Amino acid sequence: MSNRGTCRDAKHAGAWYSASGAQLNAQLEGWLSHANSSFRPARAIIAPHAGYTYCGACAAHAYKQVDPTITRRVFILGPSHHVALSRCALSPAEVYKTPLYDLRIDQKVYAELGKTGMFDRMAQKTDLEEHSIEMHLPYTAKAMESRRDDFTIVPVLVGALSESKEQEYGRLFSKYLADPTNLFVISSDFCHWGQRFNYTYYDDAQGEIYRSIEHLDKMGMRIIESLDPILFTNYLKKYRNTICGRHPIGVLLNAVAELRKNEIDMSFTFLNYAQSSECRTMDDSSVSYAAGALVVH
Repeated sequence: MSNRGTCRDAKHAGAWYSASGAQLNAQLEGWLSHANSSFRPARAIIAPHAGYTYCGACAAHAYKQVDPTITRRVFILGPSHHVALSRCALSPAEVYKTPLYDLRIDQKVYAELGKTGMFDRMAQKTDLEEHSIEMHLPYTAKAMESRRDDFTIVPVLVGALSESKEQEYGRLFSKYLADPTNLFVISSDFCHWGQRFNYTYYDDAQGEIYRSIEHLDKMGMRIIESLDPILFTNYLKKYRNTICGRHPIGVLLNAVAELRKNEIDMSFTFLNYAQSSECRTMDDSSVSYAAGALVVH
């Protein structure tokens, strides 16, 4: 692919995942080989963005549902971890590098989004430091490798949106979600539990702490599977679960809600759940990961 234009380097390669294309390819193939493709073709997936040592195996269950023979454009919606953002923002780059091959940003769609006046432009430093989009680039490249010259990506950094803004962005993205040649990747980890995350919710009726975390996460996952954005918002308000991609998920749920008004039948299914470790005391900490896929019937 062309390297003309501004390139964003693979900043987290060599730390969060392998900088060796051959090694990374082998790891991705290994994880994907343990997942089945029973929910193809996905129109959207939810997958984690932690280091691959922790979540690579989990993410494979989502990426296995991607059908490269259909997909021509991959929207990647990731939460902002480092800068305060009340809207959504687009990358200043034209090319995103990965150890596998370079990914081209769809400038036509970027121009369409820019014309709405609803998007800021990320500073290069913000784009480089943010990992929530980058961690999906190698998996996207791997899932789409058979059509590597025939697809583009649309990275979108999602800020701390209000409920009304989640609805607005959901309406905006719904027309893209309606197109079967588009895939939406929703970047999110689930519960960040422990004192270092300032979140120690514990329902002792569930037994060990890690069981309580799993119960809490799976309550949220069932609500996401119901595709009801209001229920998801209410769940977050009640339990304050530290799902870092809650706003990208909220945008997806609102986009689906818009399409369902037109009687487009969709379903979401979670395919895998994992935790970085099993918390048993209040001094422990963990991050949860979940992978799932949205299909249109």
